[in-house]
Parts: sequence; C-alpha cells; structure tokens
Amino acid sequence: RPGQHSCRKTPLTWQLDQGKPASGISGPILTMVPAWLWLLCFLVPQSPACRAVCRSPGELWWKFPFVLDKGVAGEGPFAVDPESGFLLVTRALDREEQTEYQLQVTLETEDRRVLWGPQPVRVHVKDENDQVPHFSQATYKVQLSRGTRPGVPFFFLEASDGDEPGTANSDLRFHILNQAPAQPASDMFQLEPRLGALALSPEGSTSLDKSLEGHYQLLVQVKDMGDQASGHQATATIDVSIVENTWVPLDPVRLAENLHVPYPHHIAQVHWNGGDVHYHLESQPQGPFDVDTEGKLYVTRELDREAQAEYLLRVWAQNTHSEDYAEPLELQVVVTDENDNAPVCPPRGPSVSIPELSPPGTKVAKISAEDTDAPSSPNSHVVYQLLSPEPEEPAELRAFELDSTSGSVTLGAAQLQAGQNILLQVLAMDLGGADGGLSSTCEIPVTITDINDHAPEFTTSQIEPISLPEDAEPGTLVTTLTATDADLEPAYRLMDFAIEAGDEEGTFSLDWEPDSGHVQLRLLKNLSYEAAPSHKLVVVVRNVEELVGPGPGPGATATVTVLGPSHLSTASSADEPTLSTSATLVIHFLKALSAPAPTLAPVPSRHLCTPRQDHGVVVSGPREDPDLAGRHGPYSFALGSHAYLTLGLHWVEPREHVVPIVVSHSDQIWQIQVRVIVCRCNVEGQCMRKVGRMKGMPTKLSAVGILVGTLIAIGIFLILIFTHLTLARKKDLDQPVDSVPLKAAV
Repeated sequence: RPGQHSCRKTPLTWQLDQGKPASGISGPILTMVPAWLWLLCFLVPQSPACRAVCRSPGELWWKFPFVLDKGVAGEGPFAVDPESGFLLVTRALDREEQTEYQLQVTLETEDRRVLWGPQPVRVHVKDENDQVPHFSQATYKVQLSRGTRPGVPFFFLEASDGDEPGTANSDLRFHILNQAPAQPASDMFQLEPRLGALALSPEGSTSLDKSLEGHYQLLVQVKDMGDQASGHQATATIDVSIVENTWVPLDPVRLAENLHVPYPHHIAQVHWNGGDVHYHLESQPQGPFDVDTEGKLYVTRELDREAQAEYLLRVWAQNTHSEDYAEPLELQVVVTDENDNAPVCPPRGPSVSIPELSPPGTKVAKISAEDTDAPSSPNSHVVYQLLSPEPEEPAELRAFELDSTSGSVTLGAAQLQAGQNILLQVLAMDLGGADGGLSSTCEIPVTITDINDHAPEFTTSQIEPISLPEDAEPGTLVTTLTATDADLEPAYRLMDFAIEAGDEEGTFSLDWEPDSGHVQLRLLKNLSYEAAPSHKLVVVVRNVEELVGPGPGPGATATVTVLGPSHLSTASSADEPTLSTSATLVIHFLKALSAPAPTLAPVPSRHLCTPRQDHGVVVSGPREDPDLAGRHGPYSFALGSHAYLTLGLHWVEPREHVVPIVVSHSDQIWQIQVRVIVCRCNVEGQCMRKVGRMKGMPTKLSAVGILVGTLIAIGIFLILIFTHLTLARKKDLDQPVDSVPLKAAV
C-alpha cells in the first residue's frame, strides 16, 4: 500500500492426503500444491517493517476465501483479504504493549464449509529502540563508612529500559559524569558499568581523610544500546555521606556454662555504619551462635565448658552480593566453669595384695579421682576422706591411713591378719571438701596375703614315758606325734620332721606324709636293755619353706622317753658270808573317792583381743587340796594341767562372753563356765575399755545446782553486809555533832 513499508512474500507448500478429496470438491487434486501467502505488516509509524512467517495449505485450482477466526486473536490489529488471502495489519503495533500474536487461518467455501484449517499463525513483533532508560530515583542518598575496602561496592544503582530484554535496545551502561568536590582526587569513586555497583577507587581509599568534608555528590548516567555511541540515556544524582568507622575490635566475652536464661541470649553487638549491610558469622569450632540483621550476636543454647572451653567468632559486614566491606571482626568467647561435674573414681581394679606383718606406712594404693571442671580451680580441687573401715578409731587402732591431699593409702598401726579381705571406701570431694561440693565414693579391695611367719609346733611337747618290750620287732609303732602350723598357705604348712638327739645308734625312725601334720615314731632296730635301758628322743619339726620372722619356739620340739622292761639283779659280797634279806612292798589299791568338781585356778585377767591376736587365755586346773593329798599319797597322775583358749574367728563382738568348757577328772565329766572379756587391744595386747562415769561423782545437773546455790549464798551474804553498813551509817548521822567522840591524834 502507498506510504507503508514493503512486505515479503514467502512460498509455502502443503501436502494433502492422496486419494482423499476435500469434502464438496470434485475433480482431480494435486498431491503437492504450491501456494503464496502475502503478509502485509503495518507497524507503528516510528518503527521499521518487521517480518511475520505464516504457513498455509497453498492455492487450490478453485478460488476459495481465507477466513481469520475471530475469538482466537480477539479484537486484534489483523485482518485477512478473503479474495486474495492476504493477511493485513489494520493499525500500528507496539512491542511493549504485546510482543506476540497467535492467529488461526481457515479456508472456507461460500457456504462456510471448511476446506482447510484452521492453521495457526504466530506473529512476532520485532523490537525497536523506542524506550528511554530511567533510574528508580532521581536522587540517591547513601552512606560510606570510613575503612571500606576499595573495589567493594557499597551501593548498587537501579535502572530499567522497556525495550526487549536481551537485546541491545535494553543493554544498559552506567557512568560517572561528575564528582563534586573533586578533592582530594577527581576519581574517588568507581562505577561498574554493567551492574551499576558504586565503590571506592584505590585512589579514593588512600585519599579519604577524616579531616576532609564528609560529603560527595556524583552525577551518574545510564545509556542503552550497550557500548554503542548511539542510544537513549538518563541521569541521576548520588549524594554520598562519609561516616565514621564503627567496625571496631570487640572485647572478649565470658559466658557461664549451663546458664539458665531465655535463649537466644544476646552477648555482643557489631555495627557497620555504611549503606546496605548483611552480617555473616562463623564460629571456630562450630558453636551455638548467631547474628541478626542488626548485628546483634546471640548464643542459642546452654554451653558446656567440658565440651568446649573457648570459641572464636568471626563476623563479616557484607554488601548485597556477599562481598566484604572490611576485614572480619573477631570475638573470643570464654566459657567459665561451674561446679557441675563430680569427681570420677578410677575403675575398680583387682584386689591389692598386702603381705601380713607389713610395717606401718607400707603403701597400699593411691586414689586419683578426676574432676573435669576447670583445672586449678576450687571446682576441681579434690580431697579424700576414708569412709571404711574404722574411720573414727584412734590412730593406734587404725589399720589404714589416708593422705587427704594426695589420696595415698598406707598401712596403719593396727595389725592385719592373713586371709582378711577388706574393701576400702574413700570419699573423693571437690571444692576442697567445702560444703556444697560434689563427691563420689571410690572402692579399693585389699587382700592380706599370708607369709610363712608361724613355725610349726607339736600339740604335746612332753610325751609321757613309753615302755617297750626288749623283744619288740623293728617297725613297731612307738607313738604318733601331731604338729600344727598356723599359716594359711598350704605351702607354708608343709613340715619336715627329724630326730635331733637321743638316737645316735639309729634305733628309731620317723615316718610321715608330706602334707600331713602327723609323724609316726617307729622302731628301726632291736632294743638292747643292757646297752641302753632307756632312750630319750628329741624330735623337731621344721617348715619346708623358709621361715619369716622369729625362729621356732619351744613347741617345735617334742621329747619322747622310751623305757626298756624292768630288771632285778642280786648283789653278793665275796668277803662276807652270803646274807639275804627281803622286804615286802605292799601296795594297797584304795577305792577312789568321788572327786569334787574342779575349780579354775584364779588368773590375773581373762581377756581376748579382737581382731584376733596370737595370745590367748590360759585356763588352769585346780590347785592340790591338802586334805585330798593324804588320800592320794605322794603320787599324782594328770593328763593335763591347763588349757589354752583362743578366738576361733578373726572378729568377735567386744563384750563379756561366757564360754562353756568340759573338764574330765577321775572318769567324771563336768562343764564349767569361763567368763572371758573380748575387747580391742593396743599394740602391747592390753585391753582398752571405755571410761564410764565414776560412782559418787556429781552429774552435770548436780554440779550446775551446786554452783547456782553457792552464788545465791554469796549474794545473800553480801546483801546482809551492805545492809548492816547502811544502818550503821545512818545511826552515826543521827547523833549530834558534840556527841561524836574525837579520835585521838597520834
């Protein structure tokens, strides 16, 4: 059309199905039908022509009108010529109003039967640089903090262009046109041309001085068409205020562990005195800390000093592109200690073995309880206290001593017996044992091991004479001796027997089992009364293992007297006539009278020590009654004159005990009661008893009464004296002056 831009025709082809004519059409149909569709584009007057690509089925042999479906494109700026098939633009197009149109073209007969279509047609409106870029504001007011690093943007300009994005028409560039004032340098600032990021230049960073005026005004420009010289442009003003640097170092923060406060809990504050700022925080090691948009630092939960005692926080001030304005600030967080951990005892190990008879001061064990609270603080200062055994006993009765500072356990003065199993309980307390501290109970098992400190002894050291016939055959059992050993270990109870004296000819032998305390004395050779009418043998018993401590006592030997048969001989004199005389020895066997019940001979004291000690109580037989001595004649027979009473247990309750003892005499049996006092003893074996109140001594109440009565009597006496003096004084005052006798002057 005249006055419009030219349009280009595009040849298109359409393929129809073979052998299938269109409805209402007769005659042959070409398989491939070329067609030309003319597209006329009418755009806005200020825009050049654009091209639209449309596809149609082509031109048939017959003339049919093209129809543009209404409702698909709406009331748009397009129309179609039904005769020629031209697609027409009815008004100027604006890309900013609508960038694309979707049309549908249909080929119909005159009676509106559809021969072809609908065929979609997409019309794209080509952009022209008809939009001027503009800033979001005419004037920007920003703040620049001293200390901002050069090249780090502190402000981002915002501008827009309505042309098609991604094309040169909307490709914007930013520039600084002017800086006022231009001192100390004209290029104090730099503007990134594509992003519009405003930053200090290296020159500006070094020239910025606190004494200078803290205000700058920048005239900035935005232009489209990229780096091309042509294009639309716009300007704006940036007012830059220089402010003081508030990005200063932080003092360390001390936080108590297990702090009971609402969380998050504010602990510090940072502030960047510039423009848009975002704060970023990192903790080393990772910890429960956070920072908000205002620069407030928080701890988000309770801290545990034992898990982590210190944290190093680093805080960055960043722009909207996560670029750092300055170096990060560091904040040291120190977690202070609270006494929230009790001392931890070492695991209970195997029993500690201590040999018996170990001297006082022998090291038993050392307890080292660990407290995970702060080292060198009262919260981790651990002291020790012995709970058992016998913590309240005097020093001379304590079996163990404990160093409260080091936790070292040593043997005390009291002796321990072999075979004892003792569980030491030690209380470990922090805060140096002060009130309010935490504690734990530590346990140390101790076993008192046996040593070979007891020599074996015969149960009877003096064997009564034994008569053997002269014709006794070798191997005859003479007697059996029994020895005992108070040691506990079987190896320490092994005994060795020997005839030490009285058997120079080797007439006798000893026979025993290695693990037995019984030894048999047997005849090894024939007896000869003429050679030896009697034999006095001394048998000794010794330990197989080496003895520790004092040597064997008297009980380690036993004396056995072996007598031959009685022999009568006749004596004659060669010088005198043979004389003979005889004497008749008449022995009358009297009927034994009923023996009275025996009574125990008095002894100085009867007490036994607990824990058990070596000594015991001697229970003596009766002293000889003079009246009965004549009945028995000058001879007396006894199997034993005393008994040795000891404790059968290691520990017996300290008090007076009544022990029944069975005594036999002259084929009669009696049971007597022996009163024995069991008590704690000192190192000398002396009984220690609690001191009670002496009889006849006043009680506390009576003593107080006597004192009060005495004070009352003294008070009454003083009242009488002062009353008498007052009356006498009054009497003297009532007399006339001349009646008072004069005192003689000396």
